[in-house]
Amino acid sequence: MLTFTTLASGSSGNAALVSCGNTHVLLDAGISAKRITAGLKSLGIAPEALAAVLITHEHHDHISGLQVLTKRFRLPVVTSGPTGRQLCYRVPFMDDLIRQQEPGTGIQLGDLWIESFPTPHDAAGSVGYSITGGGHRVVLCTDLGYVTDQVKQAVRGCDLLVCEANHDEDWVRSGPYPYHLKARILGDRGHLSNEAGAELAALAVESGTRQVALAHLSAENNTPSRARQTVCRRLSAMGCDPERDIALWVAPRSEMGPVCQMNREEAVLC
Repeated sequence: MLTFTTLASGSSGNAALVSCGNTHVLLDAGISAKRITAGLKSLGIAPEALAAVLITHEHHDHISGLQVLTKRFRLPVVTSGPTGRQLCYRVPFMDDLIRQQEPGTGIQLGDLWIESFPTPHDAAGSVGYSITGGGHRVVLCTDLGYVTDQVKQAVRGCDLLVCEANHDEDWVRSGPYPYHLKARILGDRGHLSNEAGAELAALAVESGTRQVALAHLSAENNTPSRARQTVCRRLSAMGCDPERDIALWVAPRSEMGPVCQMNREEAVLC
């Protein structure tokens, strides 16, 4: 059985857990090692039992807890070459822990098959992950300015899509942020808006996806209800009832999300 849960998700910090059998991997470490450890233990998992920490890119909200976590538990860190070099530059002991995985390739970690794909973001070597275990697949796709053909290919047919819905475009444009920050958020190497996230979710659902988690919401330029309403409106337009045909939820910013269990028959939240 493949399971997924977020420990935190938002512009202030990101971490998630994917498990299959006795294999557990952490997706990003953008909150404190103390919070990560507490979250793992609440799920009955010792931090030292992690097979690896997968890092999407080197921005602070994805790596802030990595140094303490890996120093304490000596965990392997899987990431792209450019991100790995940035991590080694910042953390002296990281050389011994990095395992480079170039975008478009796959590696086996216990019961999990890990594939990465490039994402257009303002960080060198930024990637998303497609993780398969127990006959099911989850795709993590956040921190990207637009949806590329490679991203579309990665999400098609997945059981669970963890999809960015970072901001409402009108809120960003009319908000107090300086011009350069607005341009970054709205640019091709920034973040997906609610509307763009809704289009990606629709693509996935059309290909058979039945679980969608909206992630990496901005605290200033979005709300969970606004993100969900935008996606629901798009899915309804294609004939999908988001209350009946799929499970759709918003990953919480500062607390753990629900555990999604994907077994052979169906995917359920608990």
